[in-house]
Amino acid sequence: MRIEKTILEGCFIIHDTIFKDNRGYFFESFNKKKFEELTGQEIDFVQDNQSHSTRGTLRGLHFQKGNYAQAKLVRVLSGKVLDVAVDIRPDSKTFGQYVAVELSETSGTQFFVPRGFAHGFVVLSAQATFFYKCDNYYNKASEGGIIYNDKDLNIDWSIADNELILSEKDLQLPSFVETTSSILDFANNLI
Repeated sequence: MRIEKTILEGCFIIHDTIFKDNRGYFFESFNKKKFEELTGQEIDFVQDNQSHSTRGTLRGLHFQKGNYAQAKLVRVLSGKVLDVAVDIRPDSKTFGQYVAVELSETSGTQFFVPRGFAHGFVVLSAQATFFYKCDNYYNKASEGGIIYNDKDLNIDWSIADNELILSEKDLQLPSFVETTSSILDFANNLI
């Protein structure tokens, strides 16, 4: 396992060591001790999620607020996706910036997205199976999101807009400015 830092503090690309032979391959997809030593972050994953989608499906940008914020370790079991994390931590020096990572079944990479980030992905292959670990349970009342085509974020999803497939819910998400204003209000109400 090799860890690559991104421009966003706390986001890491994880390069797995894959052992191949005439039978196929083997790799250790997660080792808590190694992960914590290499990233300096303690983690306790409590929920695994998996989705299967067709080309052009864009899921995101999603996050959980407050006590239900989630860190995620994501990977692709089949196909290829562009995975995106947006820093929504108001006190962060990279607030409002994003990083995009291409993940595939053959890349041998995973992406760690800590709490305080909006997350989404788009399927670049004919189909993709996407898998992620979360360190907190999903809570519907704490969910939030940012519209995928926000003008301030200006994310390049690497696929034509007319090829995108989004849920009605994701098409109704607020802008980055609207979302971060509500995050600040939510945080202030906790004090």
